[in-house]
Amino acid sequence: MYKYKEKTVTLQEKQQHMTTKTNTIECVFSIFRELNQIPRPSHHEERVADYLCQFAERLHLEYERDKENCVVIRKAASPGCEKAEPIVLLNHMDMVCVGMADPLKDSIEAYEENGWMKARGTSLGADNGIGLSMALAVLEDDSIVHPALEVITTTNEEDGMSGASQLSKDFLKGRKVINLDSEDYDTITTGAAGACLQFHRIPIQRKPVPEGLCWSRIRIEGGLGGHSGVDINKGRCSAILPAKSILKAISQRNDIEVAHINLGEANASIASKGEIIARIPTGEASEYLQQTIENINHWMHEEFGNTDPHIHCCIEACEQLDTIIPQEVLTALVNCLEQVPQGVVKMSKTMPGTVETSNNIGRIVTEKDHIFVSTHTRSFIDDDMAALSQEIAKVFPKSEVVMSAPAWQEDQQSPFLQLVSDTFQDVLGWRPRMVAMHFVLEAGFFVQHYPGIQIASIGPRIVEPHSTSERIELSTIHDIWQVLLKLLQRLAGKM
Repeated sequence: MYKYKEKTVTLQEKQQHMTTKTNTIECVFSIFRELNQIPRPSHHEERVADYLCQFAERLHLEYERDKENCVVIRKAASPGCEKAEPIVLLNHMDMVCVGMADPLKDSIEAYEENGWMKARGTSLGADNGIGLSMALAVLEDDSIVHPALEVITTTNEEDGMSGASQLSKDFLKGRKVINLDSEDYDTITTGAAGACLQFHRIPIQRKPVPEGLCWSRIRIEGGLGGHSGVDINKGRCSAILPAKSILKAISQRNDIEVAHINLGEANASIASKGEIIARIPTGEASEYLQQTIENINHWMHEEFGNTDPHIHCCIEACEQLDTIIPQEVLTALVNCLEQVPQGVVKMSKTMPGTVETSNNIGRIVTEKDHIFVSTHTRSFIDDDMAALSQEIAKVFPKSEVVMSAPAWQEDQQSPFLQLVSDTFQDVLGWRPRMVAMHFVLEAGFFVQHYPGIQIASIGPRIVEPHSTSERIELSTIHDIWQVLLKLLQRLAGKM
């Protein structure tokens, strides 16, 4: 673990490093633009961690960076607020990179339209880039009144939460956390589902391709996709569903052979697109497959016409590949998929309108010697999550648990959460809901690591995260910023 201690600086040096955009929302947007120039897919956050460490050094602030590249930056309390309890600002530095040709190189081109910020052709990275930008803006502006701060930014939140799960017990001292990783503007998130991410593999011994026959690419496209937690009950058509029907139809014939499958964009997303490349003879087999696709398109229009109207399948000629998947392996894949639920499994009886348990198949990809399948199981009941995950694992020849995060629930009557609610009321004129959400937050790991910790999750309105339609409502960024500033002032004892 690398530690950097705060340096003693003169007043003149501090003034030179202070932003000129003090106490304004412009500082938040400026930092967000900088973050969106840094590629930050899960498992590859080194450059963002470098940026955070350099940010701290520029401001002469103490920081630590652990072996998972999680970074905590500490700032002393504002003058006169030294006796207040320290506060933690929590965010994660990775994002789900959808629509990028190369997530390790591509930056994000954001633009504003009709009161919203969007990205051109990719996910925006507002989840969780905008919350992180707010936290860093607080560090940069010495005019903001606050208690002692610990700004912690974790890694791999979107694809395993390995950063949060492996935090050391002494990485944080504060026990009150403002989590800025939230997408529901009118809500204080006080609980989250647990989750189990699993990777499954079906072994392949590929066969060489005989000469002749035609090659076709079956494309599934136009789906809305979205977050596999908060969007799981919105009637989206995962591309996995039509793909499963196509693969089943192919597996029932001996004259059509599959060479390549690539479905879904991210383990934590509802699949919006994918492709299957197959070797198809002309004549009856080709007509059979074309009719199958027409039937699937008709079914999707009938079933999802109102909730996911643009998803469809099409077929086109493509280049020849070198090997094919044995028919028995394709049959095994179909048998596995038919036993794995996709979507809502159970609604909650105690939280009306809330999904209690769900499962999402995020990706299906053919590799050199196996077919890869990822599943993301969520539940507010840890035992139910574990049971369903184990049932799914038994379906596949090989399975591994990549991440298992516990569910989390706060006491909504605690003085801390009531203070957060009161601050919304005083700043914005309305009181937010307090609800548990069917996405997964790192809070469960923090509760495990740091006894007595309390967490309130707030944030601006982000719509369609984990998709190319991701967008954030600009006015809500300003509102949450003002709530955050007032809340920090109150927590510092300066009402």
